[in-house]
Order: sequence, then structure tokens, then C-alpha cells
Amino acid sequence: MVDLNLALQDPQHDGEPERDETTIEQRETVGLSQGQIVRKRFFRHRGAVISIVVLTFVILLAYSSVGLHVWGLTTPGWWPWHWRETPPLVNRGIPTLNLVPGPGFGVGPHPFGQDVVGHDIFALVMRGAQQSIMIMVLVGSVGTAVGVLVGSLAGFYRGWSDSLLMRFTDVIITIPFIVIGAVIGRATGALGAAVLGLMLGLFAWMGLARLVRGEFLSLREREFIDAARVSGASDARIIFKHILPNAVGVIIVSATLLMAGAILGETALSFLGFGVKSPDTSLGLIVAENQSAFATRPWLFWWPGIFIIIIALSVNFIGDGLRDAFDPRQKKMPSPRALARAATRRARDKRVSA
Repeated sequence: MVDLNLALQDPQHDGEPERDETTIEQRETVGLSQGQIVRKRFFRHRGAVISIVVLTFVILLAYSSVGLHVWGLTTPGWWPWHWRETPPLVNRGIPTLNLVPGPGFGVGPHPFGQDVVGHDIFALVMRGAQQSIMIMVLVGSVGTAVGVLVGSLAGFYRGWSDSLLMRFTDVIITIPFIVIGAVIGRATGALGAAVLGLMLGLFAWMGLARLVRGEFLSLREREFIDAARVSGASDARIIFKHILPNAVGVIIVSATLLMAGAILGETALSFLGFGVKSPDTSLGLIVAENQSAFATRPWLFWWPGIFIIIIALSVNFIGDGLRDAFDPRQKKMPSPRALARAATRRARDKRVSA
């Protein structure tokens, strides 16, 4: 076995382990399509993979436990309590969940506890997670669609259209999102989470539009775009078939970060009273409605807070994994074992050639 430190310190080996590591990386991706390479890089990111599993579990738990209730569509869930039911207090409202092995181990009738009225906190948190996730997805989807449209038109056509769209973007981006959200929430919060999410998404596209514009300004000067123009391709075909596929990495990563910010923004608005209105609920509204009981019933804050953190962190880690997968410049540092293998292989090749 060749000593790793000697291989790295020897002038004859300067740079060789790095070239060998690059060769290993290229050998691992040879014959793979771009989609396969992105997927392979993404699944190497342990945080992103774990986050997908956790987020999927939270979504399935939230939508299967208390059922789906949106726009008159109702599906039953497996949890026995409705989030507006007020069953009698059990165990003085203290959570009945006990994960300590022993005689008291079990879930109990109200694992997350009850408030002073008797509402089951598990049902409330599941319903709140449903509404917060819906707003997160709607804000991310609408904001991404509008941002891509504005950024692509500004970056591709430049000139007066670029100036007009970017100055409009600059005007909107100077207004704090919490102020816009408060105005929108006060007007549409009582109409439901879906309407609130759609309206908030119409004012969440400015940062993404700037990123997309920068990508389009760079990509439109590439040789393959000139070749497409020479071949007679229309502007729409160049945008949708040639430029957008090459900018999809920036768009997807920005969309995930937008969604992570959306759930935190919705939580803040609901806590301030400008988000989802009663009789419906959201994670931020649960915290706001029980803030007076912080000292006496702290579990009323634990569970919605934990779910807010889990959802936001999961989306952020997924976005981090997507960034590493789509950006070829994000290279993983070679491990000592990989460098040792590269040095050993190089030394063996030299002995064979000698």
C-alpha cells in the first residue's frame, strides 16, 4: 500500500490524485443521461433523501388522519376526532402519548393533548399541517410560474421589455412581503387557504424572476442558440425547447427555497391574525390561539412548532440536494479512502509501465 501522505507530498505526484479522482467521477457517469446523472447526484445527498422520506410521511399523516376537506370535497380519515369537536377532557388535557417503555407505554386517546375547551390537538395540528402545506405548494407553484414568465421574457427579449419588467419588479420587491401578506390575508384569509395561497403566490415571484432573467441573458448568447436561430426556430421554440431546459436547475432550486419561505411566511401571517381564519386553522393560527396558555399548557406550542420546523427544514434540505445535483460545479471533496485508492492505482501503473 502506498502511503497517502507520501503520495500527496511527493512532487512527482503533485495533482495526480485529483486527476485520478476526476477520472473516477467521469467513469461513474459515462453512458448516463443528464437526468440519470442528476438523480444519482441527488440520492448521494443523505440529508435530501431523508428529508423526502420525512416530508412524505408528514403529508401522508396529515391528509390521511383527519381526511380531506376542501371546496366541498370531503373524505373521511382514520382519526376518531374532528378538529372542531370538543370531547371531554382526558388526563386534564395533558398529552396521553407515552413512549417510555413500561406499563404506561402507548398512544392514548389524545396523544398531543387537549386545549382548555377540549379540542384534540392532534386533529388540530394535522388540519393545520394540511392548510400550511397547501399554501406552501400554491405559493411555490404560482410564484414559480409568474417568475419564470417574467424573467424569461425580460432576459430573452432585453431592450424596452427588459427595462419595463425589471423596473416593475424593483417596485414590487421594495414592499416588504409581510405588509403585502397582511393586506392580502385581511381581504382573503376568510375565503380559505387555497385562495390565500394563490393570492400570496402572485406577489412571491420577484426574486426568482431576477434569477431566471440572469440565466436567460447568459444562455441566449450560447452557440446552440445561434444555431437554432439560423435553422429558423421561432422565439417560442428557442425559449421552451432550448433555454428553459438548461435553466431548469436554477428554477427548481429557487422554487423549493420559495416554498420553504412560504410556509414560514404563512405561519407569521396566521400568528399575527392575517392568515387563515377560524373556523378553519393552520399551524400558525394554532400557536396564536393558544399563546395565552404558554405557561400552563406548553404542549399546545410544541406540536405545531415541531411540524413547522420539520416541514421547513425538509424543504430546505431537498432544495440543497437539488442544487448539488443540478450544479456540476458543486463537487464533493474526495474522501481519504478514494485518494488512497487513486494513489495506489497510480503507483501500480508506474510499476507496470517500468
